[in-house]
Amino acid sequence: MRVLHVITGLGVGGAEHQLRLVLPRLAAEPAVVTLTNPGPVATAIRTTGIPVHDLGMRGNRDLTAVPRLAAFIRAGRFDVVHTHLYRACVYGRIAARMAGVRAVVATEHSLNDGIIEARPTTAGVRALYLAAERLGRVTVAVSEAVRQRLVAWAVPDRRITVIPNGIDPAELRPDPVLRLQTRARLGIPARARVVGGLGRLEPTKRFDLLVRAVAALPDTTLLLAGEGPARAGLAALAGELGIADRVAFAGGLPHARAALCAMDVFASPSPQETFGMAVVEALAAGLPVVYVSCPPLEARPDPAARRVPATPEALRDAVRAALSRPGTAAPETVAQHDIGRVAGALDQLYGRLTRPDRVWSRTT
Repeated sequence: MRVLHVITGLGVGGAEHQLRLVLPRLAAEPAVVTLTNPGPVATAIRTTGIPVHDLGMRGNRDLTAVPRLAAFIRAGRFDVVHTHLYRACVYGRIAARMAGVRAVVATEHSLNDGIIEARPTTAGVRALYLAAERLGRVTVAVSEAVRQRLVAWAVPDRRITVIPNGIDPAELRPDPVLRLQTRARLGIPARARVVGGLGRLEPTKRFDLLVRAVAALPDTTLLLAGEGPARAGLAALAGELGIADRVAFAGGLPHARAALCAMDVFASPSPQETFGMAVVEALAAGLPVVYVSCPPLEARPDPAARRVPATPEALRDAVRAALSRPGTAAPETVAQHDIGRVAGALDQLYGRLTRPDRVWSRTT
C-alpha cells in the first residue's frame, strides 16, 4: 500500500516532528510532499530513505499548487493521501479527490479554542476548514480535547478517530556527555540550575510567564528551545527584568534530546494545548515537569508532573519545588505514548479505508 503524506512545511514544529517519527515505522510504503519550506525535518526524513518532494507553493493564493499536487498523486498511484496542518489539509484533500483517491485522511494537530496553528479561527477559516473536511473520509484527532473541539465545530463524530501523538523513548534517553556539550555551546555553566521550555515561540505559548517566573528564582537559568515571532519580545522582557544573562535561546532544534539533556526541570506555561508533546517527551527524558495544560496528563496524571495555574507566581513556586526532586515518570506514561503504537493504529486505519467491502466507521 502506498501512502502520500502532504504537509504544509517541514521546518521545526510539533506536527513535523511527529511525522518524522512515525514514517519509518509504518508498514505502508510512505512518501512525503511539503507544500513549502523543506526545512531541517525534510532532511531528517530523507536520511531514512523516504522521499520528500517540495511542491514549491508560493503562498496561500498559489492555486497552481492544486493541479500540480493532483498530478503528482496520480502519477504516484497512491492508495491513501494523509494530510497534516491547515493549508495542506485544504489543498491536499482537493487534490486527492481530483486525482481519484477516495481514501483521504487528515490529522488535526493543533485546533485550540479560537486558534488553529497560531491563526485566529475566523468565520472564513472555519468555513473553509469544514468545506475541505467533507472531501476526506476521516479526521484523526491527536487527543480527546481535539475531538471535542472538532465536534463543536460541527465535524460529525462518526468521521473522527482519536490516535494520540507518540514519542521515541530511545531518542530521549538522558546523556551526561550531551548535557555538558549542549550547556557549553549555549554558554550555560555546567553546575547551573536550569529550567527549560521547548516549542515554537508564539505569543499563545506564554513563555513570557516563564521568563517572569525565573526572574524571581535567583541562581536559575532559563533555556528556551525553539524559534518563532515571540523571540525578540521574550529577549526584551528578560532585559527589562535584569535577567538577560540568565536566559539562553537554543533556537530551533531538529531533535529535542539535546535541549532536554541540558535541563534540570521542564516547564510548559501554555494554557491551551491540543496534546502537549513536549511535556510527555520531558517525562520520558527523566525530568520533573511543571505544566499548565497537557490533555493526556489531565486524563491520566503522572507523579513526576505537576499541573499549575497560568501565573508567574504558580510557575515560580512549582519550579522551585521541582528543582529539589528527581524526575520519576511512571513507566506506563512512556509506554502508552510509544510511537510504535501510533504507527500501528495508522496502518490499521489505512487498511480499513482501502478495504473495498467495508464502509468506514470508528467501530470497524
